[in-house]
Amino acid sequence: MLVPDGIEDDVDAPTVRLLISLSRGTLVICGGGEISDEVLDEFVDAAGGETAHIVVITTATDEPDSDEIEEEMEYWRAQKLARLTVLHTRSRETANDPEFASPLADATGIWFVGGNQAWLADTYLGTISEQMIHGVMQRGGVVGGISAGAAVMSSVMIRDGATSPEIGRGFGLLPGTVIDQHFLARNRQERLLGALAAHPGLIGLGIDERAALVVRGTRLNVVGDSDVVACIPPSSGRPAKVETLRPGEHTNLLKLSLAANNKTRKNRPVMRLATSDSAGD
Repeated sequence: MLVPDGIEDDVDAPTVRLLISLSRGTLVICGGGEISDEVLDEFVDAAGGETAHIVVITTATDEPDSDEIEEEMEYWRAQKLARLTVLHTRSRETANDPEFASPLADATGIWFVGGNQAWLADTYLGTISEQMIHGVMQRGGVVGGISAGAAVMSSVMIRDGATSPEIGRGFGLLPGTVIDQHFLARNRQERLLGALAAHPGLIGLGIDERAALVVRGTRLNVVGDSDVVACIPPSSGRPAKVETLRPGEHTNLLKLSLAANNKTRKNRPVMRLATSDSAGD
């Protein structure tokens, strides 16, 4: 994994271990609402386009077999793919069955639809299915999701709660983070900062509706039609830092992690948090 210039001496082994899983695959994390086909097209391209083996997991929805989910599947069914599989269960026993999980074994892309993230965590955590989801990233594939499918990406997951978060475990596909969805539309800054206060050292990423965060390596790119808010919790002598990243801007997860853990050296700027793509790295 490449480490950004000038901060190699600040990187400790746990930080590297947390981020090494990001060195191959891609994450496409959508905050909710209407996501443009342009964002979804980026997911399909990362999965291999016409050679892609995509699995859409519908477990988070209230009615995974309803007409409503079929409407959501229209985009996926319209794509020219090598294979499209729809996967759903709420049984941990089934999720741990190699036959059920077999479409994940050679998947190049996995997409989680929105709904209730607790159902995703309660069903798949610690199962063969979860192992295979991580395997997609390790093979250089792409994992994406919207709303609940965004929340479950982080290591510490917000399960529920209006302003006071109910916390649980997520899949840890974006380690060292807490992700909150529908962020600006539902005014969830207090909820996210509450989660960070309970878990110091993590980074908060609030993804708004119509916005997506594309993660390749340690680089976080904002795409779509709204913003992502990066939150660094307070530490001794330093207040919380909240920065808005707009479409076309990017930041670096490693720099954010070092800042959240107060590991940057004295007299060095903590980070250049938001940078437009046109300005370069």
